[in-house]
Amino acid sequence: MIKWIAAFLGYFLFRFPGAVLGFIVGTFLDNFGSSGKRSGSIFQNVTQQTVSPADFELNLLSLCSIIIKADGQVNQRELDYVRQYFLSTYGKEKANAIFRTFNDVIKKREISTQRICNFMVQRTRYEVRLQMLHFLFGIAQSDGNVSKAEVEKLKEIAGYFRVGRHDFESIMAMFIKSADNAYKILEIEKSATDEEVKKAYRNMAKKYHPDRVVTENEAIRNGAEEKFKEVQKAYETIQRERGLS
Repeated sequence: MIKWIAAFLGYFLFRFPGAVLGFIVGTFLDNFGSSGKRSGSIFQNVTQQTVSPADFELNLLSLCSIIIKADGQVNQRELDYVRQYFLSTYGKEKANAIFRTFNDVIKKREISTQRICNFMVQRTRYEVRLQMLHFLFGIAQSDGNVSKAEVEKLKEIAGYFRVGRHDFESIMAMFIKSADNAYKILEIEKSATDEEVKKAYRNMAKKYHPDRVVTENEAIRNGAEEKFKEVQKAYETIQRERGLS
């Protein structure tokens, strides 16, 4: 219906070329409306484009290599972290095959962070990208210290992933400890009221619940469970501090 109205208005304003343009725009709006009814929003459809497990793993491994090389050196403990993660997730046979690919990826001189992130943004839900970022932070921290260069690279990836500042700081607080860590994880200030603390916990529990991480990748699902536990621990810490029930 919208496309015909748009075509009429286009013809009225710009004659035949306007009618064609109006019809095209109206068709888009019609499709937008129908897809919104089916799934909530057009963006949900876009982020649920299919990505094969092989493509997902290859792009995730590329991001792993970017973080490992962020501070100018390849750290064996970080390599071991990635290997162990895939071993525990996929088993020895598949993990060894994946890691052979990883060795090839990490030897490449140039990998486009932006290209990889754009690919994943179009094909994964926001919650999945949060867990990917959590996993990458785990790699950076596996040698006992998240370097400034690694933080900057993680910020860059978060930007391309379209991850909000508060979400980024919440994840970072799980790996770089500070006095008000628990509050940062819940994305609130230390001055928040008890009711604001409880509300923040409910919101974070929904956002990071493993059921919202729709992916076939076991490593990312495991990361979701870890992050969910961190949110729970942060809330319990504040509960003890404040005597909340």
